[in-house]
Amino acid sequence: MTKSLLSKWKKYLPDPFILGIISMIVLAWLIPGIGGENSFIKLKVLTQYGIALLFFFYGLRLSPEKLVNDLKNWRLHILIQSITFIVFPLLVLLFRPFLKGTDNEILWLAVFFLAALPSTVSSSVVMVSIAKGNITSAIFNASISGVIGIVVTPLLMGFFLEKQAEAFDFGGVMADLFMTILMPVFAGLLLHRFWGSWAIRNKRYLGLFDKSVILSVVYRSFSDSFLNGIFKNISWFDLIVLTASVIVLFFVVLNLTQALTRLMKFNREDSITVIFCGSKKSLMHGSVMAGVIFAGSSAGSIFLVPIMIYHAFQLFYISLIAQKLGKDHS
Repeated sequence: MTKSLLSKWKKYLPDPFILGIISMIVLAWLIPGIGGENSFIKLKVLTQYGIALLFFFYGLRLSPEKLVNDLKNWRLHILIQSITFIVFPLLVLLFRPFLKGTDNEILWLAVFFLAALPSTVSSSVVMVSIAKGNITSAIFNASISGVIGIVVTPLLMGFFLEKQAEAFDFGGVMADLFMTILMPVFAGLLLHRFWGSWAIRNKRYLGLFDKSVILSVVYRSFSDSFLNGIFKNISWFDLIVLTASVIVLFFVVLNLTQALTRLMKFNREDSITVIFCGSKKSLMHGSVMAGVIFAGSSAGSIFLVPIMIYHAFQLFYISLIAQKLGKDHS
């Protein structure tokens, strides 16, 4: 009876990871500066090594053979990656003329950063599995999206970062991304044949490590912003508008992907994969890339706000759709 009651209430509780992120923001607000420059253990250094390890383990879990074999479903792959890296940014770009040169241009740029990010990995695959979609293609697209995003996301951001008031060393950013993300991913891929099975067996523990790195990045970003008084310049009204804009963006892309799958006459399984992988954005990649791309900016945590809102909402709404589709097909 008690277990049954707990299971019923569990589905209404927030995701533990989301609660962890909220806790880190509150901690950064109450006690900013933990692991700062004058600390014995510097959080900046720890997160740099943590990010490199995170992407090494990510590459270790990728199977080069499976990625190559799934290339045959090229129409589906091209559509998903086009939605992720072309449609998303273009939709947000439409609103740039209205905010260019205003005080809220930085908020627009934060939403554009969200739009330029790759798709999620684990949650996309899980949701496609629940909805009984094409799991193999979901794994391929979620994985390859992260690899593409390592290059494409900073390139897209580079068109606008240099125009901001603060100096962004784009060449330095690319070098940092190469050393902390690209190199570890490729190293993991090369060593997959030796340690890949170990990484897959222990993916639960590696997943906990991933989340701990992201939580440390979130704390550090918000800690720096609270110490520099960044959020004093953002009103509650702006935050409400930002939240509404992110949710509207989600529904526009979701409906657009559904229309495109019908137009291209995909079967049920492939349609589910396109809708779920194409409409999602990765908090993991967003957190770690923000830590590298905006390392020289005191407003770095602002770029995390839209992706955190989007991530929480996409988990909630997509899980409802996935469960409904799975029951309808059972």
